[in-house]
Amino acid sequence: MRILIAEDQRDLNQLLKKRLKEAGYSVDACFDGAAVFDYLLGAEYDALVLDIMMPKVDGIQVVRELKERGSRAKFIMISQVASKEMVAKAYLAGVDFFITKPINLIEVRQVIRNVRQQLENERDLHTIQSVFAVKQAPARTMPQQQRQEVQRKRIQYVLSQLGMAGEKGARDIVDMCMYLLEQKQQVCQLGVGALCARLSDSPKSMEQRARRAVERGLNHLASLGLDDYGNEIFTQYASRLFPFQEVRSEMAFIQGKGPKGKANLKCFLDGMLVLAEED
Repeated sequence: MRILIAEDQRDLNQLLKKRLKEAGYSVDACFDGAAVFDYLLGAEYDALVLDIMMPKVDGIQVVRELKERGSRAKFIMISQVASKEMVAKAYLAGVDFFITKPINLIEVRQVIRNVRQQLENERDLHTIQSVFAVKQAPARTMPQQQRQEVQRKRIQYVLSQLGMAGEKGARDIVDMCMYLLEQKQQVCQLGVGALCARLSDSPKSMEQRARRAVERGLNHLASLGLDDYGNEIFTQYASRLFPFQEVRSEMAFIQGKGPKGKANLKCFLDGMLVLAEED
């Protein structure tokens, strides 16, 4: 995985570069936003780590311009300022992860691992997308092993579209859905707590991870809706995986106009089961 760092604090710049190289990544570094575009003339990067406030061109403007050019890189924003408005502005520009200063190197490594996991999932998307794009026999009529593989890929595909694939709880959500599908049960028949108890020795931790992942998905979806209310991902999932009033609340929260929307794990799982079984 190839990473470009743009950070004008030279000590932090070199520290990040050193630590990420030690972790096995290919890393380049520059010290202002304008230099990012120079580096991209000669190389492609999987992820960019950008300071939000830099000379010449700030981090948010870099993200906007690269998104307009069709960049598929992952963007990690780092900032001394962590106001709600600033974070919302970054996510609306297309940032995937936001890290506040002072930098915690453990957090940085975890975010990079999340990015790597997202990229690995997305490299398989052409296979997963074919499940949707090509008319096949209905999933329920397939042999069991083939049906389960199709359902698993559908779930992973949706999580990728919602920006959740790199979250720790994404794997927990996949496991929950697959268990319910295999047992032909609904969440309401077990309850989320009992479901986690059947799948993990630490059910509370599993449930917390899953809830955090769903919160991330709600925030990502709301950000897409604010940027473009007709966004295909937003229109496809906003009312199928979340109570729509909570999506609207999250959109208002991002704009600084109200309380945060509530991510309902049970509602999300119910919606995922329907999507997994669609013909």
